[in-house]
Amino acid sequence: MSQAGSPGPGMNRTELRAALSLSGIYALRMLGLFMILPVFALYAADLDGVTPTLTGLAIGIYGVTQALLQIPAGLLSDRIGRKPVIIGGLLVFALGSVMAALADSIWLIILGRALQGAGAIAAAIMALAADLTREQHRIKTMALIGMSIGLSFALALILGPVLNNLVGVPGIFALTAVLALGGVLVVLFVVPRPAALRIHREAEAVPAQFGRILTHGQLLRLDAGIFILHAILTGSFVVLPLILRDEAAVLAADHWKIYLPVLVCSVAAMIPLIILAERKGHTRAVFLAAIGLLMTALAGLYALPVSVVSVVAMLLVFFTAFNLLEAMLPSLISRVAPVDCRGTAMGFYSSAQFMGAFAGGVMAGWLQGQFGLQAFFLFAAAASFAWLLLAFGMVPPAKLSNYVYSLGGQSGVDREGLAERLRGLAGVSEVVVVEEDGVAYLRIDRRVFDESTLP
Repeated sequence: MSQAGSPGPGMNRTELRAALSLSGIYALRMLGLFMILPVFALYAADLDGVTPTLTGLAIGIYGVTQALLQIPAGLLSDRIGRKPVIIGGLLVFALGSVMAALADSIWLIILGRALQGAGAIAAAIMALAADLTREQHRIKTMALIGMSIGLSFALALILGPVLNNLVGVPGIFALTAVLALGGVLVVLFVVPRPAALRIHREAEAVPAQFGRILTHGQLLRLDAGIFILHAILTGSFVVLPLILRDEAAVLAADHWKIYLPVLVCSVAAMIPLIILAERKGHTRAVFLAAIGLLMTALAGLYALPVSVVSVVAMLLVFFTAFNLLEAMLPSLISRVAPVDCRGTAMGFYSSAQFMGAFAGGVMAGWLQGQFGLQAFFLFAAAASFAWLLLAFGMVPPAKLSNYVYSLGGQSGVDREGLAERLRGLAGVSEVVVVEEDGVAYLRIDRRVFDESTLP
């Protein structure tokens, strides 16, 4: 048997190529989705049949198709292969982008955005990344993909207003289609082909586990949290561009000058809080404080007189809280989920995130039409308060890590005997042996766990 969770040598060339190429594909796809956020509300006013509610629907509709299709697409990739599903998803995404680029009515853009979301390749990419990397490097690969998503969001807030000034929203949609087609070429000619397809419970959803995850109270709290967080994010960008232009008197082409310093400063402000949570052990306190900061920023955006100074100050607080929560939530999911159910837990977590984007877009558009631009921030502050109350019931998870122990291709393993031996090792708190996967999933305390003691 091999110690698959051990550090061992670094990534080999195939693994590095897989990690970088798949991160790039995911990031470019998300960049195309996010670039619309800071500019679409400004553009939509000139479309046929537009209303504030339909504007919000157009911004958020991708979330519902993404949420509904990403797990089925991942399961399909287990049957027909990862690359066909990813290529098909990118082509559907490109088709939706072209439709939105050519649209002259809000309804055609809504259809195009729905098609963009229907190109749901997240689960298939994660599964392919798992196929192409050894167990000891899989967490690093997933982290790289996660980082690429965060960077694409930050870059999109800067590039969106700049590109809107140069080529307009139709041009952004067209560029998004080009990026998706470029992604197809990367899948065909750069991403390695896996030697075999396997189920990776730490990276993809397993239908037999759905009931366990959907009845797990602590996971449901976290899923509700990411739903609310992304509802707030998406809804904010239904109204924020209009507030900056019409009430703060910031030219649309200059909106990036607001977002860039706010994002940079918010990341700097987040770092000491992450250290306090992860290294000092104050996870629950920092998590609750972040939700409180989010609520404060939203209340300020609703109640304070609108000016560049007030908006920038509240956005700085908002993005500090948002970035902090966005970083903490996946870690909490990983630590709370049963050790062999991480992939399934992350699948439902992602679906909740995308469904939140849909709900937030629609709610912000409807509230704007009924009560004005600032109304959404009052609603969002109330939603944050509800989340804060829900989060008070969170049980802080132990600071444990997931560890995958390879069975080395052996068959006929004595599961119970092996599990008992592994459970008896110092620092091991949970063990699930899955012979058909060829691994044992462990939850360990790295402060006392000694890999040399593994059988």
